[in-house]
Amino acid sequence: MTEELVPPLTVVRPGEGAEGFLGSIGVVFKLGGADTNGALSVVEHPFPVGAMVPPHLHTREDEYSIVTEGEIGFRSGDREAVLGPGGYITKPRGELHAMWNAGSVPARMIEIISPAGFENCFREMAEMFADGPPPSADAIPALVAKYGLEFGQPEWLPDVIARFGLTPPPGA
Repeated sequence: MTEELVPPLTVVRPGEGAEGFLGSIGVVFKLGGADTNGALSVVEHPFPVGAMVPPHLHTREDEYSIVTEGEIGFRSGDREAVLGPGGYITKPRGELHAMWNAGSVPARMIEIISPAGFENCFREMAEMFADGPPPSADAIPALVAKYGLEFGQPEWLPDVIARFGLTPPPGA
């Protein structure tokens, strides 16, 4: 009989979790793969006004987002939605998607990532931004490639930037 691994009891109280900056939005680490036997990870993302996560796709994981404050816009494939507190959205692997603060006040969302592992990309990226000058032009592409993330420049991007008054991501 094989012994099943049971994840440790992990308690994260409100306001707890290491914080970092990812270039346009923040990250607060809540649960990692070590806490869930690799099943999923959970982070929070604070979005300043005008912030946008550039269009990208994941090749290894799916994402599930829950808006907790403000309004966050999402574009996944050809579908677009703006959600307020209590709104949920799925972002399947292999589908180009972007997110942005769609309102005039700071916003926040919870991100559930399945399976776990991509939280380590966020951790490494936050370390790059915390260590002084901005990362070199080739540092971010090398890091995200290691985690199976791909960026895109879809034709809808300029329209979304203009409609919501966003700070364009590099190269947009």
